[in-house]
Amino acid sequence: MNTADVHTLLGPYVLDAVDDIERAAFDRHLRECDACRADVSELREASARLADGAWSVPPPGLRDNVLAAIGSVRQIAPISPAPAPAPATAPARSSRRLRLVSAAAAVVVAAAGAATAAYTLQDHRVRVEQARAEAAQAAESRVRALLASPDLVVKEEPVTGGGRVTVATSKLHDAGVIMLAADAAPSDGRVFQLWTIRSAVPIPEGTLAPGQTAAVQIVEGMGQASDVGVSVEPPGGSKTPTTPLAADVKL
Repeated sequence: MNTADVHTLLGPYVLDAVDDIERAAFDRHLRECDACRADVSELREASARLADGAWSVPPPGLRDNVLAAIGSVRQIAPISPAPAPAPATAPARSSRRLRLVSAAAAVVVAAAGAATAAYTLQDHRVRVEQARAEAAQAAESRVRALLASPDLVVKEEPVTGGGRVTVATSKLHDAGVIMLAADAAPSDGRVFQLWTIRSAVPIPEGTLAPGQTAAVQIVEGMGQASDVGVSVEPPGGSKTPTTPLAADVKL
């Protein structure tokens, strides 16, 4: 992997969205690149700043902190899709061909298959990275609009076990941003799950991964929500929140 390629792994590396080979390549690159080490350090520190201080009105640094956290903290989806089965690798396919056909034919078939697989894999990787970049840009634009709203309201509550959950809402945009910064992950492999309470009905707004302690989640339709809750659930989350809640922010 050349220097230009490895620089594109900065965002996915901080988001823990790289495979083992990419992580090893970027770790080697970090030992030689002062600029990338500084960028990684700043992005990782952004989420920690979410837990600093306590305010009753929106602080001047809220906008910058949230925008920084969008790039440094893994965002979560309301519904966690089942993981797609991992595709067979080109070497495995080539190995099967070598066992099934003659040596002369295998050279031709394996070469063609490897070229096709390499192209498909690279094309998929480019599309995934492009989708991530577009999603990050859209999220940043949405957060900018929310935090610039004249009716922005910020509320926060402590999380059981340490840390804070902060909720910034705008009725004009009918949306909000939930920012969780816990001091530690739940024990026994359990996870944090975010909720909004709408008409006394809990709505799941995203489940963190095992070991994950921080998240930034944009939620639409916050005008109908009366509370934002954080619960501790089994891996993958639950259909209804386990009580008592780890945090409950009254909106």
